[in-house]
Amino acid sequence: MTQLEEYYNKFNEEKRLDSRHGQVEYRVSMKYIHMYLDEAAARIAGAAALEREIDADTVRGQIKVLDIGAGTGRYSVALAEEGYDVTAVELVRYNLGILKKKTIRVKAMQGNAMNLKKLESDSFDVTLLFGPMYHLFGFEDKRKALREAKRVTKPGGVILVAYCMNEYGVITYGFKERHVLECMQQGRFAEDFRTISSPDTLYDYMRIEDIDALNEAEGLERIRIISPDGPANYIRPFLNQLSEEEFEVFVRYQMAVCERADLIGAGAHTTDILRKVKCEV
Repeated sequence: MTQLEEYYNKFNEEKRLDSRHGQVEYRVSMKYIHMYLDEAAARIAGAAALEREIDADTVRGQIKVLDIGAGTGRYSVALAEEGYDVTAVELVRYNLGILKKKTIRVKAMQGNAMNLKKLESDSFDVTLLFGPMYHLFGFEDKRKALREAKRVTKPGGVILVAYCMNEYGVITYGFKERHVLECMQQGRFAEDFRTISSPDTLYDYMRIEDIDALNEAEGLERIRIISPDGPANYIRPFLNQLSEEEFEVFVRYQMAVCERADLIGAGAHTTDILRKVKCEV
């Protein structure tokens, strides 16, 4: 069993996404996932209208979604229950077992984000790459995962890629939890406070320029980039003190500001939304 598998055998991903800070991340992310599912639906319905009328349920069933690094299925199960054709790939067998117990509507399989050999090229309308980039170390491994996500996505399709952000790691682990001196002594923070991670630390952290470099290397076109959780992870105790009405206002706030360029990269997570261009030179 790898260190990553041992970690996720103990880490409660369900609980994280059910927490208030997790709900912010999930609900903002789902807003954007649905935005591009609706785009795919409009394309399918438009093409079908030339021949026959087609109802919304039928359209949803024709939209293929891939969830790479699906965890216990928070996104894939919800989307399958909405009627989409969902395939989930998960590395950790423990998580995969939980996912499979939830529903038979998701085509779930064990696999590695860097080698999706079981999946055909140009197959999926929307591809989610929400977990793997947290745990892949070095430019080349991340690039392999992004390349595979691109390969299996249809031309013109959309890929949503989530990253853990550098400044969140520095501020939270370094300063808030008071490991900054230790990290400096161990060479885990560079002089410019870029984190220097390794597989032993489990998580790898990114800055926007690192994400840009990956996209350029793979020839992917950014549609938009968002901060799905914003300050939510920094202020967990305060979110928990809000009334339900106040919390709903906070979710509305994050949805309203998640695309602001002056806030991107400051939260715990950033989601890059990319399009696979139809024609490549």
